[in-house]
Amino acid sequence: MVGDHLVSNLFYGALLGSVYGVATMGLSMIFGVLRIVNVGHGSFVMVGAFTAFWLFTLYSIAPILSIPVALIFGIALGFVIFQAVMKKLVDAPELSTLLATFAIGVFIEETAKFIWGSDYVGFSWDIGTLYLGSITVPYTKILAFVASTIIAGLLYLWFTKTKLGKAIKAVVEDRDGAAVCGIDVNRIFTLSFALGIGVTVMSGVLVTLFVPVGINVYMGADYTLRAFVIAVLGGLGSPWGAFIAGFLFGLFENGSYTLLGMIPGVEPFALTRFVAFVFLLVILLVKPTGLFGGEE
Repeated sequence: MVGDHLVSNLFYGALLGSVYGVATMGLSMIFGVLRIVNVGHGSFVMVGAFTAFWLFTLYSIAPILSIPVALIFGIALGFVIFQAVMKKLVDAPELSTLLATFAIGVFIEETAKFIWGSDYVGFSWDIGTLYLGSITVPYTKILAFVASTIIAGLLYLWFTKTKLGKAIKAVVEDRDGAAVCGIDVNRIFTLSFALGIGVTVMSGVLVTLFVPVGINVYMGADYTLRAFVIAVLGGLGSPWGAFIAGFLFGLFENGSYTLLGMIPGVEPFALTRFVAFVFLLVILLVKPTGLFGGEE
């Protein structure tokens, strides 16, 4: 019985981990190219969740179809923020970019509160359930997993097969060398920031396929914390490392939650976060640059 429960939760963890992975790829992409740590990351996940909520409740658009809308909206939002604020801070001290992204995150949260209020909202999108022995899985969660995997695969192909993707990799490797070779570095910065925000907003839609009734303007804080753990675990600046680390984190989070819940007197939800950080520290002791990071 306990074994079935653990297997079921690990299965859920793998599905949810794929969404964590996509939600972290935008953070890693921005850090990898611009060396900017976006501490307002979770606010953009929240914007994606409300995009899905609004399109579903106002226009009956299925959340899975909201993904491209969220991507386009996120790219436009990222473009405006980069041109208005971040462009001036590309070479500024890290504290300046930390404060700027924190302020942007707070501004987005308060703007969202003005528009949507501070109450929790949600929607119901039931398309059936898949039964696998003792495991029951709503099709919405399977769709989230499939969509996450496709998004990660398309990003990989874009980075490795397109001219723009290769230009971004060149800027990551050597900014000055890329400029000498004729690459417009400022254009790459703009594109990378906008695309990173677009992917993050898009991941908010995927989040609603797991927690469709947990949408709130302050929901981003949890995802910021998870994203930083996953990004460091995968290797800061490595979008693919972030995606794979998301799987591992989802498995670890759900597995430890199940095992901790079996201990009398233990509140597993809060303790799982502590265990996750211990897990991260152990990994960093073995490999300081993260699982898929380069050499120091």
